[in-house]
Amino acid sequence: MITVSTHTSTQAFRAALLYFHQQPNAQHSQHQDCITYHSDGLLLVQAGKVLACGDYSRLQHLLTDDIPLTRFENKLLMPGFIDSHIHFPQTEMIASPAPDLLPWLENYTFPTEKRFADPAHAAEISEFFLDELLRNGTTTAMVYCTSHKEATNAFFEASHRRNLRMIAGKVLMDRNCPDYLQDTAESGARDSEALIQRWHGTGRQLYALTPRFAPTSTPDQLGRCSELAKTYTDVYIQSHVAESQAEVKWAAELFPNSRSYLDIYDQYGLLRPKAVYGHCIWLDETDRGRMHDTQSVAAHCPTSNLFLGSGLFDVAAAENSQMRYTLATDVGAGTSFSLLRTMDEAYKVARLQQHYLPALQLFYHCTAGAAEALGLAGQIGTLATGAEADFIVLDTHATPLLARRSSTANSLEELLFAVALLGDDRCIYATYAAGVCVHQRAE
Repeated sequence: MITVSTHTSTQAFRAALLYFHQQPNAQHSQHQDCITYHSDGLLLVQAGKVLACGDYSRLQHLLTDDIPLTRFENKLLMPGFIDSHIHFPQTEMIASPAPDLLPWLENYTFPTEKRFADPAHAAEISEFFLDELLRNGTTTAMVYCTSHKEATNAFFEASHRRNLRMIAGKVLMDRNCPDYLQDTAESGARDSEALIQRWHGTGRQLYALTPRFAPTSTPDQLGRCSELAKTYTDVYIQSHVAESQAEVKWAAELFPNSRSYLDIYDQYGLLRPKAVYGHCIWLDETDRGRMHDTQSVAAHCPTSNLFLGSGLFDVAAAENSQMRYTLATDVGAGTSFSLLRTMDEAYKVARLQQHYLPALQLFYHCTAGAAEALGLAGQIGTLATGAEADFIVLDTHATPLLARRSSTANSLEELLFAVALLGDDRCIYATYAAGVCVHQRAE
């Protein structure tokens, strides 16, 4: 029985509603068992959480005169997007030219991150970065900060003020980087632990231990990271692995006793649930088996991989191994904050490898699928009762071309496919976090 509290403000939203229960795939043509869809739905939100979600005709009796009703005509309301790999300090250096990953880091990334020693600069970029996420319909992100403790504090403070569900961490680098970004195994562990104690579980903030990638951490630093992971078993882990062939070769030279690049992290106990590794392009069958067995997650970053020419993530191999994967923008190597643009590129990368990704599957990987991979199923990525009310309102007629294509769609799959292939930030009519409108598209 649904009880509407008279002591807490309740909001109602009427629109078409969509959310996912399990992963759709190319073999299931109808997907009825994978989704909940209401062409004329009602969403009730109370105290920042979903109170009820269903057909308007079934739930309209719950509406009273004191409950404000917002109606979104010809719009699709669905859970907010979840970006599982993104760098907030790289916001200003997006679209910087380079022939490969390693020179891109040296010539653009590291000099840009140097400025984050200034907490005021970190605070300014944090605000702009969060604005961009929300403008693109992203309500949760797994965020790399810099090696500066105060820059990480600045990001969390900005997110906490807005009551957003964010996961972030201070980058650990104690070698193979400029002196101005380098920490030590001891200082990196000390700063990380202080940040965990300050922010993990504060409001809606969550912490991720963040060694940038194995080549920029000594064995001592990875060992300290492993100790923290054992002490704080519910924190996240994020890093990069097997992004480019030059990087893979470098990692092999630095860690000659490891079977593979992924095995470096495995030897330090850094593969586990809530561990998310960006890219995972140059993995082999054994690596994918370890990802599956440890319930670690691959963040597939197609716009970044195409931009840097790193390679093509093998979706078919990931699915055959039952390895968990999500979609991510990887700004600033990624070329857009929009997960719609990311879906577009993910679809094309799969087709280049003779694999087909349905639109419903793409949207799943950015909502319920990402939530499950991050251990947040039922909290975010869904409109189910009790979930945090993070949702977006999609305008499927946001541009003249999209409007014309949407008007001829014969199914939900066709409609979502058009939005994924043709859409961008203009499709995000509104974004809500914990039931509060945090972005409204300018008319």
